[in-house]
Amino acid sequence: MTISSSLLPGSPGAHGAMKAVAFYARASADFGRKLAATEALLRDADARFSPLTQASSLGAEDMVVTHLLAKLQIDASIFVLDTGMLHAETLALITRAEARYGRTFKIYRPDAQAASQFVAEHGDDAMRRSVALRKACCRLRKVEPLERALAGKIGWLTGLRREQSGSRADVPDVEMQEVVVGRALVSRAKLNPLADWTWGEVWHFIALEGIPYNPLHDEFFPSIGCAPCTRAITPGEDFRAGRWWWENESAKECGLHSGDARASVLQSKTGAEVSAQAHVGEADVKGSAEPGRSQSESAKECGLHASAPPGNLPISKIIPVRPVAA
Repeated sequence: MTISSSLLPGSPGAHGAMKAVAFYARASADFGRKLAATEALLRDADARFSPLTQASSLGAEDMVVTHLLAKLQIDASIFVLDTGMLHAETLALITRAEARYGRTFKIYRPDAQAASQFVAEHGDDAMRRSVALRKACCRLRKVEPLERALAGKIGWLTGLRREQSGSRADVPDVEMQEVVVGRALVSRAKLNPLADWTWGEVWHFIALEGIPYNPLHDEFFPSIGCAPCTRAITPGEDFRAGRWWWENESAKECGLHSGDARASVLQSKTGAEVSAQAHVGEADVKGSAEPGRSQSESAKECGLHASAPPGNLPISKIIPVRPVAA
């Protein structure tokens, strides 16, 4: 998704600096249908995949999911991955959201000793020097804490949308994953209740319901991650252009949404099953002369949300925990 100048708060022709909600909010003709389908998916997930948890980045989409959980009185836990490098505005939103919804957000942080050792060995700017180091940083600060957050859960919610980037164009509403936890193979449902929502619809709902959001969205940040790895975007840039902008476009993953799933089957809100596959390529920092580098947005991810090759697991079947063969 490319953000035009007319959709940027305070941009030229925007009639002065205005809030993101005033510029982005656009309800489509079938928004009512999408909202009803999302609510139905959340109720079904609560019934089928409890204990349910939400992985919240505190971005606009995740705040909509949190709001819907409260509105539908779904008793799902909510967690945040505090990487140690989040913006102050992001951290402040936790307190605001907890007060608004009367829920405590569980915070997961990287191992302090491992993080200190990484910085000591590679420096504060390690993520800028190579893709390998950037991914190692993401693994340390995001992926490992996510694994702890999802322990014992058979269903988790995200704010992924198909419109966000090329790599997310096939994001399903429900994805069944087989993951290795310790020496056991566990089945887990990954649920993306806003998969078919547009950016305009997200902000329409935020405006409609008065949902709290990160003020960085008012400052040209549609996608917000760690402070060193996120910048504001300019008119005409892709939705996620502000993430790891110094890299070639082919490997913009952090690991949060790739690699761990052994098999998956995707299901739409209508009940139809569809298979999809997402691959995360290798890349280097910009300026590399290595051939074969993709310049598309097809893998602009941190890695948390890219699936491994799917198998033939029916959506209705939950695989019991079983040991992994040695």
